[in-house]
Amino acid sequence: MIGKVRLKKMPWINHSWQVTLYVSATGLTTGSVPYQDGIFQIDLDFINHQLHITTSTGQKVTAGLGAKTIADFYHELMANLEKAGVEVEIYAVPNELEVAIPFAKNDAACTYNGEAMHAIWQALIKIHNVFTDFRSGFLGKCSPVHFFWGAFDLAVTRFSGRTAPKHPGGAPNMPDDVMQEAYSHEVSSCGFWPGSEAFPQPAFYAYCYPTPDAYGQQPVSPPEAFYSKEMGEFFLMYEVVQQSDNPEQVLDQFLQSTYDAAAKTANWDKDLECDLQGLKE
Repeated sequence: MIGKVRLKKMPWINHSWQVTLYVSATGLTTGSVPYQDGIFQIDLDFINHQLHITTSTGQKVTAGLGAKTIADFYHELMANLEKAGVEVEIYAVPNELEVAIPFAKNDAACTYNGEAMHAIWQALIKIHNVFTDFRSGFLGKCSPVHFFWGAFDLAVTRFSGRTAPKHPGGAPNMPDDVMQEAYSHEVSSCGFWPGSEAFPQPAFYAYCYPTPDAYGQQPVSPPEAFYSKEMGEFFLMYEVVQQSDNPEQVLDQFLQSTYDAAAKTANWDKDLECDLQGLKE
């Protein structure tokens, strides 16, 4: 819902970058969003377990995060936005889910595990920092390190600069033209996914589009990383990184080696890469 508010109020940015959330010092945030009186932002605070709506006019509305129905959360969020002076109407149906129950009609009881959310956020902070450092080694077009609320993953994407074949689409409850615009150009993307009920294991992933036949046959690091033919992606389980002696280095190896696999098999311009170590020192 929070992402949909940002989607509604932001001008369109290539590849749907305007809809994402960002890792913040307290949780996740929309960042600055324009509205009729200036800018506002919505913050999910995983320290105090609150939702904050703050505006440039000095308004601040706070609500607690806790066990409630989807419908209750939706009505509370929209009421608090109105209280803060933010006029917005969203498409109140979830995307990227097989069963898309309208928010206002979803009365199923939901739980909120504050300890778990705090732990996920702490992991996102460490991952965000490694992704940000990895992002700095590329001169070409590159996405921010951002959180996609539909798939619930933190991601960063590099672009070759060349156009890609038309994407077939097919994501549940997602217009094909949105997917086709997102993948309008060649990409090498990596990210972190915290898992789901169906697959309760957090993992790092990497893929490229289009996917050359030889991509999945390339050697990648660390040795525990593997390629899934079914998914068309490389994976590295989170616990491998977490339990290593140097998690940041192990994750960076995965990011760099999977990018190298994409760049090699798709013949990306090597001049897009750069070494900023000298500038950092």
